[in-house]
Amino acid sequence: MKVEHYQALVDRGWRRSGHTYYKPDLTRSCCPHYTIRLDADKFRASKSQRRAINRWNRYVLGTDYMSKVSKLYPRSREEKQRRRKSSFDLEAAVHASEYASLQRPIDPRTKISIEPAHKFEVNLESDSFSGEKWNVFLPYQMTIHKEAESRWSHASFKRFLCSGLDQKIIKSKGVTRKLGTYHQCYRLDGKLIAVGVLDLLPHGVSSVYLFYDPEWEDWELGKLSALREIALTREGHYQYYYMGYYIPSCIKMRYKGSYWPTYVLDPESLDWNLLDTDLRTNLDKHHYFSLSGNNKRNQDVLEANTITEASPAPVIPKAEPDIDYTSLEIDSEDDSVDETEIPPGSLFDYHVPGILSQEEVEKLKLDKWKFLLRNGFVEMEDLKGWERGKLTDPQSLKGIAAELAAALGPEVVKGGSAVNLFYDS
Repeated sequence: MKVEHYQALVDRGWRRSGHTYYKPDLTRSCCPHYTIRLDADKFRASKSQRRAINRWNRYVLGTDYMSKVSKLYPRSREEKQRRRKSSFDLEAAVHASEYASLQRPIDPRTKISIEPAHKFEVNLESDSFSGEKWNVFLPYQMTIHKEAESRWSHASFKRFLCSGLDQKIIKSKGVTRKLGTYHQCYRLDGKLIAVGVLDLLPHGVSSVYLFYDPEWEDWELGKLSALREIALTREGHYQYYYMGYYIPSCIKMRYKGSYWPTYVLDPESLDWNLLDTDLRTNLDKHHYFSLSGNNKRNQDVLEANTITEASPAPVIPKAEPDIDYTSLEIDSEDDSVDETEIPPGSLFDYHVPGILSQEEVEKLKLDKWKFLLRNGFVEMEDLKGWERGKLTDPQSLKGIAAELAAALGPEVVKGGSAVNLFYDS
C-alpha cells in the first residue's frame, strides 16, 4: 500500500490494522465510527493537557536541576512578564524535558555538569519487532485491557503493529519529511516505557496505537504522547493529526473531542465538519448522522412541501446491528477472514455512505485498471470474460472490480494502483 493511496483512503473513512484495511458501514453499524482529525497548526491545549505535560516535565527534570539551572540562568523581569502573557508553547513544552534539548551547564561548585533527575529520550524508530517492545506491549494488553496472555503471540503482535506502510523520505519545498509507519519510542533512564505507532502520511500524522508500561499509568501517557505527536505534525509540516475514529456512544473515545479544533468526516459528502456543540449534539442524539445528508433531506422536504402539504417525511434507513469495528484494531491470532459473512447482492444495492454509485464508477474507465497476473500487469479489458461481465454482478470479475473501485474511490483507482485478488501476506 502506497502512503499516497492510504492518505486518500483515510480521507474516505478507511482505517487499517496491520495489512487489514477496512471501512465501516455507518448506517448499519451498532456504533457508528466517524473519522476525526485535528488541525495541528491551530491546536490550543486545554488546561488539563497543559497540566499533564508540565507535571511530567517537573518529574523528569527534578527540583534540584531546575533550581540550579534557574540560578545560573535567571530570567529578567521583562522575560518573566512576557512568558506570563504569552500563550502555551506546545513545541517548547514537549521538548522541555527531553535529554537532547536540555542545558547541562557546569556546576561552579562541583565542576560537574548539572544533570536532570531522569534521562528522558524520544526517538522515531523503525516499526520492526523487538523483545523490548514486546515486553511493554504484553503487560499493557493484560493490565490495561484485561486480556489473557494467551490471546497474543509474537506473530500476532507483528501482524498488528509491526507490518505497516513502507517507509521513505521525501523533500518538498525545502522540507525533508519521513513517510510510512514508524514507532515513536519513549525511554526513561534507558528503559522503554511507551511506544506510539504512527502512520506518517503526505498530509497528516495518523495515530495507530499507543502501548505503555502499566507502571506509568498514572502519568497520563496518552495525553503526553498525543501532545508529542501533535508537535511532530507541526514540526514536520504534515498539517493534520488523525486520531482514528470518534465513536459518540463510546465514552472511552469521546476524549478525542477535547483536542481543539477537531473535525469529523461527513460520511456522505466526505467534507470535514468542525466538531462544535451543534454537531456533537446531533451525533449524540442520532444513531447515525450526516450533516450534508440531513441538510439535503431538509431541503427535499422543503421543496416537496411547496407542491403538497401531504408529502411523506423522508425515509431514513433503519440501523441494524453489525460488526463492532473496534475489534479489528486488535487482530488476534485465531481470527479467520473466511468466517466473515458476505451479504447477498451487489454493494451498490446497499447505499453505504461514502461508497461511489454505479454511475460514478462507470466514469472511472475500469477497462484500463491494472491487474496483477503471474508477476506481471495486464489491463482489465484484456482479461477473459471481462466484456461479458456486469458492474452489478458480484460474481463476475467486472463486478468485483466495480465494487472495489466504489469503495476505494477515484483517487486510488486513477492514482497508479493495481488489483491483486490473490495477495498472500
